[in-house]
Amino acid sequence: MYFFISQLSINDILLTTVIVPFLLHILLKNGGTIGFTDCIIQFYVFCTLEAFECLLLTVMSYDRYVAICNPLRYSSIMTSEYCVKLLISCWLAVLFITAMDTVTLLMLKFCRKNVIDHFFCDIVPLLEIACSGTQFVELEVSALGPPVLCIPLIIIIVSYSKIIVTIYKIPSNISRRKAFSTCSSHLIVVSIFYCTLFSVYVIPTSGQSSTISKVLSLIYTVVTPLINPIIYSMRNKDIMKAIKETID
Repeated sequence: MYFFISQLSINDILLTTVIVPFLLHILLKNGGTIGFTDCIIQFYVFCTLEAFECLLLTVMSYDRYVAICNPLRYSSIMTSEYCVKLLISCWLAVLFITAMDTVTLLMLKFCRKNVIDHFFCDIVPLLEIACSGTQFVELEVSALGPPVLCIPLIIIIVSYSKIIVTIYKIPSNISRRKAFSTCSSHLIVVSIFYCTLFSVYVIPTSGQSSTISKVLSLIYTVVTPLINPIIYSMRNKDIMKAIKETID
């Protein structure tokens, strides 16, 4: 579990590094300029990190499923080698999928005044300023986007459904609370992450103002990475004990 949490922390640090510095520049200067190459690089890295977090949260839910539903086999299933293989598989998958989207995006022409109504280079604002046909890009995003978001979410829902059933079969209330506390932090993180992600990319945005879209984007690019360590820390007895000892 701690191995995957450390990977989530690294991913959150990288995500904020990609987004926050330029965001602060825009706020301080009341606007900003970014080169086309830098914009494409930011888009690629951002999409890779977001897609990786989707898969990582799925792997973490599987880890909790094995720990609660098959505790006696946990050590033999979730070995260090197997965890590393899962992590590498996630990275290879997202690098390939994001590369396809980025290459397709590079085929578009941007010939008008390129003012992006956003605080980072995302797919929707980039398509809005393209002066060539965007139908193929939109088709590709529609074909690749939902599976990347929905398939991991379905796996998470199935995993937690089985976890809940297993927890309710535990006769002791103390053991039941202890079992649920091991996955409650992850469940909170998943809920926040997917709710904002679906609000921006899955739910139809017709009638949704650009300000609302920016606020939602701000939540999963800045706020979520900020509160993730807080959520996991507050639910961890060892960390809370260390904090109390430091304060005292």
